[in-house]
Amino acid sequence: MNEIRPDHQIIASLIPEKSSVLDLGCGDGSLMSLLIQEKKVKAQGIEIDQEMIYACVAKGLNVFLGDLDSGLSEYEDRQFDYVILNQCLQQLKHPGSALEEALRVGNYVIVGFPNFAYYKIRFQIFFQGKTPITKSLPYPWYETPNLHFLTIRDFLEYCAERNIAVLRRFYLSHKRLIHFRPNFFAEMAILEIKRVKPVSRVD
Repeated sequence: MNEIRPDHQIIASLIPEKSSVLDLGCGDGSLMSLLIQEKKVKAQGIEIDQEMIYACVAKGLNVFLGDLDSGLSEYEDRQFDYVILNQCLQQLKHPGSALEEALRVGNYVIVGFPNFAYYKIRFQIFFQGKTPITKSLPYPWYETPNLHFLTIRDFLEYCAERNIAVLRRFYLSHKRLIHFRPNFFAEMAILEIKRVKPVSRVD
């Protein structure tokens, strides 16, 4: 049996049983399979890579071909309990728009991304003067699918500026949770977020 990825374990721990879940950029469906088996969720995925879609179908998963940069207009507001954007936000042309759509169709959104401020990345840029390659960013510059590079601090500031509440946060490096200075020591971030309604002004 394949070892369960640490980020998948954390995401599974955040989602209650029998939730409805939309997994955006679901890849080969490993996370959806885990959630269905462990949490009995009702899940569907969206993926742009046809080879990954074939892998999902082989697992018996409900997945649709779609480009996340095109939006989620076919879904209603708050249609899902949870929307997942794990390890794909940095690969989108318009990550802000995709995040807003995820917050619209889901009561909660779980976002996972590699932290570009991770100390090994900083050292590679500073000492080698080259585009960094790490476990969470494994591609050379000419093959990388990543279009945007964000840090934990960037994302937290983004949420604060847009009235998005960060409910729970987990920071990982080499399968270990990082609690001290995560923007420096964490290789990956996983956050549960939710749109906060603006407070009505009383004149």
